[in-house]
Amino acid sequence: MTGTNPFQIPMQPRNLRSHSLPSPHVRVWDAPTRLFHWTIVSLVGCSWYSADQGLMTLHLWSGLILLTLLLFRIAWGIVGSTTARFSDFLHSPSTVIGYLKALMSNRKPLYVGHNPAGGLMVAALITVLLAQVATGLFANDGVRFHGPLALWVSTDISDRLTQLHGLVFNAILLLVWMHLVAVFFYLLVKGDNLVKPMVTGYKHRHHLPQQLNLKFVHWAIALVVLAAAAGVVGWILL
Repeated sequence: MTGTNPFQIPMQPRNLRSHSLPSPHVRVWDAPTRLFHWTIVSLVGCSWYSADQGLMTLHLWSGLILLTLLLFRIAWGIVGSTTARFSDFLHSPSTVIGYLKALMSNRKPLYVGHNPAGGLMVAALITVLLAQVATGLFANDGVRFHGPLALWVSTDISDRLTQLHGLVFNAILLLVWMHLVAVFFYLLVKGDNLVKPMVTGYKHRHHLPQQLNLKFVHWAIALVVLAAAAGVVGWILL
Protein backbone atom coordinates (compact mmCIF):
# COMPACT_ATOMS: atom_id res chain seq x y z
CA MET A 1 0.00 0.00 0.00
CA THR A 2 1.46 3.29 -1.09
CA GLY A 3 0.93 6.42 1.02
CA THR A 4 0.69 10.02 -0.11
CA ASN A 5 3.81 12.10 0.33
CA PRO A 6 2.73 15.27 2.18
CA PHE A 7 5.73 17.13 0.81
CA GLN A 8 5.03 16.36 -2.84
CA ILE A 9 3.94 19.34 -4.96
CA PRO A 10 0.96 18.45 -7.15
CA MET A 11 1.80 18.42 -10.85
CA GLN A 12 -0.43 20.33 -13.27
CA PRO A 13 -1.70 18.39 -16.26
CA ARG A 14 0.43 19.00 -19.32
CA ASN A 15 -2.50 20.19 -21.38
CA LEU A 16 -3.12 23.07 -19.01
CA ARG A 17 -1.01 26.19 -19.43
CA SER A 18 -0.53 28.99 -16.99
CA HIS A 19 -1.96 32.31 -18.02
CA SER A 20 0.83 34.34 -19.59
CA LEU A 21 1.05 38.10 -19.48
CA PRO A 22 -0.08 39.93 -22.62
CA SER A 23 2.59 40.88 -25.10
CA PRO A 24 4.21 44.24 -24.29
CA HIS A 25 3.86 45.24 -27.94
CA VAL A 26 0.62 45.83 -29.81
CA ARG A 27 0.09 46.03 -33.57
CA VAL A 28 -1.20 49.49 -34.46
CA TRP A 29 -0.11 50.16 -38.09
CA ASP A 30 -1.07 47.98 -41.04
CA ALA A 31 1.37 47.15 -43.84
CA PRO A 32 -0.28 49.35 -46.53
CA THR A 33 -0.01 52.45 -44.33
CA ARG A 34 3.64 51.76 -43.51
CA LEU A 35 4.56 51.02 -47.11
CA PHE A 36 2.82 54.21 -48.21
CA HIS A 37 4.77 56.24 -45.66
CA TRP A 38 8.23 55.02 -46.63
CA THR A 39 7.52 54.94 -50.37
CA ILE A 40 6.39 58.58 -50.22
CA VAL A 41 9.64 59.46 -48.46
CA SER A 42 11.60 57.78 -51.26
CA LEU A 43 9.55 59.38 -54.03
CA VAL A 44 9.89 62.90 -52.63
CA GLY A 45 13.66 62.41 -52.55
CA CYS A 46 13.62 60.95 -56.05
CA SER A 47 11.53 63.83 -57.39
CA TRP A 48 13.86 66.41 -55.90
CA TYR A 49 16.99 64.68 -57.21
CA SER A 50 15.62 64.06 -60.70
CA ALA A 51 14.47 67.68 -61.08
CA ASP A 52 17.80 68.98 -59.79
CA GLN A 53 19.73 66.80 -62.21
CA GLY A 54 17.46 67.41 -65.18
CA LEU A 55 16.29 63.78 -65.32
CA MET A 56 12.81 64.75 -66.40
CA THR A 57 11.59 61.33 -67.53
CA LEU A 58 12.43 59.94 -64.09
CA HIS A 59 10.85 63.04 -62.55
CA LEU A 60 7.65 62.43 -64.51
CA TRP A 61 7.36 58.79 -63.44
CA SER A 62 8.14 59.67 -59.85
CA GLY A 63 5.34 62.24 -59.90
CA LEU A 64 2.82 59.86 -61.46
CA ILE A 65 3.57 57.14 -58.91
CA LEU A 66 3.33 59.77 -56.18
CA LEU A 67 -0.10 60.82 -57.46
CA THR A 68 -1.24 57.18 -57.53
CA LEU A 69 -0.16 56.66 -53.93
CA LEU A 70 -1.77 59.89 -52.74
CA LEU A 71 -5.10 58.86 -54.28
CA PHE A 72 -4.66 55.46 -52.66
CA ARG A 73 -3.99 57.06 -49.26
CA ILE A 74 -7.09 59.23 -49.50
CA ALA A 75 -9.23 56.18 -50.25
CA TRP A 76 -7.44 54.12 -47.58
CA GLY A 77 -8.19 56.91 -45.13
CA ILE A 78 -11.87 56.08 -45.69
CA VAL A 79 -11.98 52.28 -46.04
CA GLY A 80 -8.68 51.21 -44.43
CA SER A 81 -7.70 49.95 -41.00
CA THR A 82 -8.61 51.88 -37.86
CA THR A 83 -5.42 53.92 -37.45
CA ALA A 84 -5.27 54.68 -41.19
CA ARG A 85 -8.69 56.32 -41.26
CA PHE A 86 -9.08 60.09 -41.24
CA SER A 87 -11.88 59.70 -38.72
CA ASP A 88 -9.33 58.28 -36.28
CA PHE A 89 -6.74 61.06 -36.41
CA LEU A 90 -8.33 64.25 -37.76
CA HIS A 91 -9.52 66.41 -34.86
CA SER A 92 -10.98 69.85 -34.30
CA PRO A 93 -8.61 72.82 -33.88
CA SER A 94 -9.51 73.04 -30.18
CA THR A 95 -8.48 69.40 -29.69
CA VAL A 96 -5.16 70.00 -31.45
CA ILE A 97 -4.48 73.09 -29.33
CA GLY A 98 -5.45 71.25 -26.16
CA TYR A 99 -3.10 68.40 -27.05
CA LEU A 100 -0.20 70.79 -27.67
CA LYS A 101 -0.84 72.55 -24.35
CA ALA A 102 -0.83 69.23 -22.53
CA LEU A 103 2.39 68.27 -24.30
CA MET A 104 4.11 71.48 -23.24
CA SER A 105 2.94 71.05 -19.63
CA ASN A 106 4.90 67.79 -19.30
CA ARG A 107 1.86 65.61 -19.91
CA LYS A 108 1.43 63.30 -22.87
CA PRO A 109 -2.10 62.18 -23.76
CA LEU A 110 -1.93 58.73 -25.32
CA TYR A 111 -3.26 57.85 -28.76
CA VAL A 112 -3.16 54.55 -30.61
CA GLY A 113 -2.25 56.00 -34.00
CA HIS A 114 -1.52 59.58 -34.94
CA ASN A 115 -1.99 62.11 -32.16
CA PRO A 116 -4.01 65.28 -33.01
CA ALA A 117 -0.90 67.25 -34.01
CA GLY A 118 0.46 64.35 -36.05
CA GLY A 119 -2.88 63.91 -37.77
CA LEU A 120 -2.87 67.56 -38.75
CA MET A 121 0.64 67.12 -40.18
CA VAL A 122 -0.49 64.11 -42.22
CA ALA A 123 -3.39 66.08 -43.69
CA ALA A 124 -1.10 69.04 -44.48
CA LEU A 125 1.49 66.83 -46.19
CA ILE A 126 -1.12 65.04 -48.31
CA THR A 127 -2.57 68.41 -49.33
CA VAL A 128 0.70 70.03 -50.37
CA LEU A 129 1.90 66.88 -52.11
CA LEU A 130 -1.33 66.77 -54.11
CA ALA A 131 -0.82 70.43 -55.01
CA GLN A 132 2.75 69.66 -56.05
CA VAL A 133 1.73 66.79 -58.29
CA ALA A 134 -1.26 68.64 -59.75
CA THR A 135 0.81 71.68 -60.74
CA GLY A 136 3.51 69.40 -62.11
CA LEU A 137 1.04 67.87 -64.56
CA PHE A 138 0.72 71.28 -66.26
CA ALA A 139 4.31 72.49 -65.77
CA ASN A 140 7.16 72.89 -68.28
CA ASP A 141 10.91 73.43 -68.03
CA GLY A 142 10.98 76.16 -70.66
CA VAL A 143 13.08 74.04 -73.01
CA ARG A 144 11.95 70.55 -74.00
CA PHE A 145 9.90 69.02 -71.21
CA HIS A 146 6.18 69.53 -70.74
CA GLY A 147 3.95 67.93 -68.12
CA PRO A 148 1.43 65.42 -69.51
CA LEU A 149 -1.40 68.00 -69.32
CA ALA A 150 0.61 71.13 -70.16
CA LEU A 151 -0.78 71.32 -73.70
CA TRP A 152 -4.30 71.49 -72.30
CA VAL A 153 -3.70 75.02 -71.04
CA SER A 154 -2.13 78.15 -72.44
CA THR A 155 1.60 78.80 -72.22
CA ASP A 156 0.97 81.61 -69.75
CA ILE A 157 -1.02 79.36 -67.40
CA SER A 158 1.56 76.60 -67.74
CA ASP A 159 4.32 79.05 -66.81
CA ARG A 160 2.37 80.25 -63.77
CA LEU A 161 1.74 76.69 -62.61
CA THR A 162 5.44 75.94 -63.10
CA GLN A 163 6.30 78.79 -60.72
CA LEU A 164 3.71 77.56 -58.25
CA HIS A 165 5.20 74.08 -58.58
CA GLY A 166 8.49 75.42 -57.24
CA LEU A 167 6.85 77.37 -54.43
CA VAL A 168 4.86 74.37 -53.25
CA PHE A 169 8.07 72.37 -53.03
CA ASN A 170 9.38 74.91 -50.52
CA ALA A 171 6.24 74.30 -48.45
CA ILE A 172 6.96 70.57 -48.60
CA LEU A 173 10.49 71.17 -47.32
CA LEU A 174 9.10 73.24 -44.43
CA LEU A 175 6.62 70.54 -43.44
CA VAL A 176 9.28 67.83 -43.68
CA TRP A 177 11.56 69.88 -41.42
CA MET A 178 8.71 70.35 -38.90
CA HIS A 179 7.99 66.64 -39.03
CA LEU A 180 11.62 65.75 -38.31
CA VAL A 181 11.76 68.22 -35.42
CA ALA A 182 8.64 66.61 -33.93
CA VAL A 183 10.09 63.11 -34.33
CA PHE A 184 13.28 64.07 -32.47
CA PHE A 185 11.29 65.96 -29.81
CA TYR A 186 9.23 62.86 -29.01
CA LEU A 187 12.32 60.67 -29.01
CA LEU A 188 14.65 62.85 -26.95
CA VAL A 189 12.19 64.67 -24.66
CA LYS A 190 9.23 62.31 -24.35
CA GLY A 191 11.09 59.03 -24.79
CA ASP A 192 8.70 57.92 -27.52
CA ASN A 193 10.20 56.49 -30.72
CA LEU A 194 7.72 57.28 -33.50
CA VAL A 195 9.85 55.85 -36.29
CA LYS A 196 10.14 52.26 -35.08
CA PRO A 197 6.37 51.57 -35.01
CA MET A 198 6.10 52.90 -38.56
CA VAL A 199 8.68 50.27 -39.53
CA THR A 200 7.51 47.29 -37.47
CA GLY A 201 3.83 48.17 -37.08
CA TYR A 202 3.98 47.68 -33.29
CA LYS A 203 3.91 50.04 -30.32
CA HIS A 204 4.81 49.35 -26.70
CA ARG A 205 1.81 49.17 -24.40
CA HIS A 206 3.00 51.95 -22.13
CA HIS A 207 2.66 54.36 -25.08
CA LEU A 208 -0.96 53.32 -25.65
CA PRO A 209 -4.27 54.03 -23.90
CA GLN A 210 -5.82 51.16 -21.99
CA GLN A 211 -8.88 50.86 -24.19
CA LEU A 212 -8.02 49.58 -27.66
CA ASN A 213 -10.52 48.98 -30.43
CA LEU A 214 -8.49 48.21 -33.53
CA LYS A 215 -9.69 46.65 -36.76
CA PHE A 216 -7.39 45.76 -39.62
CA VAL A 217 -8.51 45.53 -43.22
CA HIS A 218 -7.11 42.68 -45.33
CA TRP A 219 -4.18 43.60 -47.57
CA ALA A 220 -6.07 42.33 -50.63
CA ILE A 221 -8.49 45.24 -50.23
CA ALA A 222 -5.48 47.58 -50.30
CA LEU A 223 -4.38 46.07 -53.62
CA VAL A 224 -7.84 46.68 -55.09
CA VAL A 225 -7.76 50.29 -53.87
CA LEU A 226 -4.25 50.76 -55.29
CA ALA A 227 -5.32 49.35 -58.65
CA ALA A 228 -8.30 51.71 -58.71
CA ALA A 229 -6.01 54.67 -57.92
CA ALA A 230 -3.68 53.67 -60.74
CA GLY A 231 -6.70 53.42 -63.04
CA VAL A 232 -7.76 56.96 -62.14
CA VAL A 233 -4.28 58.29 -62.92
CA GLY A 234 -4.27 56.44 -66.22
CA TRP A 235 -7.68 57.89 -67.06
CA ILE A 236 -6.46 61.44 -66.26
CA LEU A 237 -3.57 61.03 -68.69
CA LEU A 238 -5.70 59.69 -71.56
